[in-house]
Amino acid sequence: MVELRIKNMVCPRCIYAVVNVLDELNIPFDRVHLGKAYLKGPLETSIQLLFSSKLENLGFELLLDKEVQKIEKIKNYLREVVSADEVPESFALTRFLAETMDEEYTALSHLFSSLEGITIEKYFINLKIEKVKEWLSYGELNLSEVSFKLGYSSVQHLSAQFKKTSGMTPSQYRRLQEKPRHSLDQLF
Repeated sequence: MVELRIKNMVCPRCIYAVVNVLDELNIPFDRVHLGKAYLKGPLETSIQLLFSSKLENLGFELLLDKEVQKIEKIKNYLREVVSADEVPESFALTRFLAETMDEEYTALSHLFSSLEGITIEKYFINLKIEKVKEWLSYGELNLSEVSFKLGYSSVQHLSAQFKKTSGMTPSQYRRLQEKPRHSLDQLF
């Protein structure tokens, strides 16, 4: 079994798209999950290049370097946490990643910063702020509910991070006609 890492897979449609490419190229596979495809055997170089090219045409990227794969794995785990729509207030980023990745957090942090040019903490904050923007755009939740769902200790803490990250307060953002947002998979 060969595990391939694929960047930018963030939803069930992404899985469907990758399965279609695998089928189109007659590549035997066992299963496909977000960010991963499990092949029944290794790919010939020519097939791997074709597979990679077809994935890129769909907005995906085949990850081959182990360090890049590790960074993408960290990002996927953090996207899953934020996409779950509720981050417990007791959530500890360092402990979560150390346990999930089965590696020392300081080593992960150093690798992430050196390859991404941003700390893991800042990346996680950016993910949460984009989630806040999403919820504010829908108008279904008030700021207190948003703060609670994303594990902030207070509305003030959330507001301060929102302003520092986006340059405006949540109230100013809510009043915008065009609300600029990024999808979670497009952050850095």
